[in-house]
Amino acid sequence: MIRPRHARIVATLGPASRDASSVEALARIGVDVFRLNFSHGVHEDHAQALAAVRAAEAAIGRPLAALADLQGPKLRLSKFRDGRIEVKTGDRIRLDQNPEPGDASRICVPHPELFAAMAPGALLLVDDGKVRLKVVSVDKGGVEVEVVQGVALSDRKGVALPGAVIPLAALTSKDRQDLAFALRIGVDWVALSFVQRPADMAELRQLVQGRAAVMAKIEKPAALTQLDEILDLCDGVMIARGDLGVELEPEEVPPAQKTILRAARRRGVPVVVATQMLESMTASATPTRAEATDVANAVYEGADALMLSAETASGDYPKEAAAMMARIIERVEKDPRWPELMGAEQDRVDDEDVDALVAAAGAAAERASVACLVAFTTTGGTARRLARERTLQSVIALTPHSTVARRLCLVWGLEPRVGANPAGLDDMTDEAVDLAMRLGLAKSGERILILAGTPFGAPGAANLLRLAHAPMV
Repeated sequence: MIRPRHARIVATLGPASRDASSVEALARIGVDVFRLNFSHGVHEDHAQALAAVRAAEAAIGRPLAALADLQGPKLRLSKFRDGRIEVKTGDRIRLDQNPEPGDASRICVPHPELFAAMAPGALLLVDDGKVRLKVVSVDKGGVEVEVVQGVALSDRKGVALPGAVIPLAALTSKDRQDLAFALRIGVDWVALSFVQRPADMAELRQLVQGRAAVMAKIEKPAALTQLDEILDLCDGVMIARGDLGVELEPEEVPPAQKTILRAARRRGVPVVVATQMLESMTASATPTRAEATDVANAVYEGADALMLSAETASGDYPKEAAAMMARIIERVEKDPRWPELMGAEQDRVDDEDVDALVAAAGAAAERASVACLVAFTTTGGTARRLARERTLQSVIALTPHSTVARRLCLVWGLEPRVGANPAGLDDMTDEAVDLAMRLGLAKSGERILILAGTPFGAPGAANLLRLAHAPMV
């Protein structure tokens, strides 16, 4: 089960796809990472989904990863007396924290942190921006707002305050319970929603304690002002364009995507492009041409992975959506212009000795007609650095730890596999050559480039580069 592409696919599991047969089918189609969305479902649902992922992994004979996506501190309106109200431009409404159900004159917003951040002239976006409210005045008991845009408001709709850093805890009590459960059942990645500042990721790392890789979801404009510091605390990053697009004007989202993607690639941090990639396939067997182009552009930019959300979680065509994404990726990667365009998105900053060796491996692979590369890695660091080079040959990431292999499923161009630490240099070479041939990545007489660190099995930088040949048959 070698993937015929470098970019990876993340698929969200839900009622349409979490059963064992569907998960295995998605894995065979090409899904590498399965997302468990803790904004929906109960713990039992996610446990069953993870069991299905592990069963599919055994069935297809390659590692698969599970990503737990925490809901995060979502700000919402409270309830209305009649479930909803009609609004029109120019209407004045009071927002307060009175728990009584709201009406056309006042609405309960049970978030004191939001009131602390509001000032006259501020813009509130409700229901993913469908309703816009401008703050007219602020007093001790609440705020008065004017309707700028929209026709209706209903119970529990989300609220955003663009440009403001809301003094919320990074993890809610629900997130903490979900995190403890996710770690207990053994997920491979944990994603934190609505990251605003480096301290949010620092808190998550402290709680996870290395039991999973951690990912920041960038969906708040405030995060862009401290992006470098946030990325320094991440094992991966997700460009969550849905909520990011609520708080930014539509024309600002594409530049933000490029900014995040380039900053992540510069550090070798795996980056996932997410939200509405093939949205129409939730109810249609084919995507729009604009959606196909959106997927293709992320591949041209060199994203590590592309994500399906409702398309696979609750849509009518989950398998077709995954197959379509795989087809688009494979087609782009056959474009002769793809390597050049992808390379143009890479800012190279090599400030460690290991990066020089990894860069040499990438250059050698291009010049020496190498069939594939084999990276022996204990923690995954060597393999991730090699993936940053975006070498066009397949890279086998060989590790003694199944947890590391699964985390590497998210990373561009890697074929993670589990194997014992070699006993010495000759054993290392034999193992690399044998595995490359068994996986069909090297043929008789072809060259195989090996990257490793000695002593074997000890975490640390790669310090060995060796060129081997597959035996003549």
